[in-house]
Amino acid sequence: MTPQTLSSMIGPDDLALLISDEPNVRLLDVRTPGEFESAHIPGAYNVPLDLLGEHTSEIRNLADTKVVLVCQSGQRAGKADDALRAAGMSNLRVLEGGMNGWLAGNRESVVGRRRISLERQVRIVAGALAGIGGFLALLVNPGFAFIPAMIGSGLVFAGLTDTCAMGMLLAKLGYNRPASCDPAAAVRALTSGVPATRTSVT
Repeated sequence: MTPQTLSSMIGPDDLALLISDEPNVRLLDVRTPGEFESAHIPGAYNVPLDLLGEHTSEIRNLADTKVVLVCQSGQRAGKADDALRAAGMSNLRVLEGGMNGWLAGNRESVVGRRRISLERQVRIVAGALAGIGGFLALLVNPGFAFIPAMIGSGLVFAGLTDTCAMGMLLAKLGYNRPASCDPAAAVRALTSGVPATRTSVT
């Protein structure tokens, strides 16, 4: 992911003003459906980042509408920004700090069942595997040291390439994809302007 320019970022306070002043602005939340279900900005549409590519041609129809991309911390929204700009869209902004920043200011949110964010899940799984591998190497067989070595190498690779295979795998788990999620319906609503409440996870 290329670093986002200041002009492509929008802070939580400015986004709140934009939503108030321009009701037609579209909020595209690219987190997993589970994260979206946990808490999201009212009116946001949920299309997970790993499915965004399937709907780029439809989303591109919003070329004349302001679109703000949202994720948990801003990283995945930045990737979505790169992908959509590569497809020819220039009317995009990325919510600085993501939902973490939005919630930190106690702004209006739709709150549902609490779930662990994808970023935290990656840290938990990576830490657990590294810890288990380390203990097994000390107590059972030194060969188990390859487990923390592989996890560490994977984290370095993720940092250098800005991709995370573990995160992509975890995003596909049922825990992160509630049965009520319908990204295709969300895209249709997003592009047509149908209120997001009709297609949001419930």
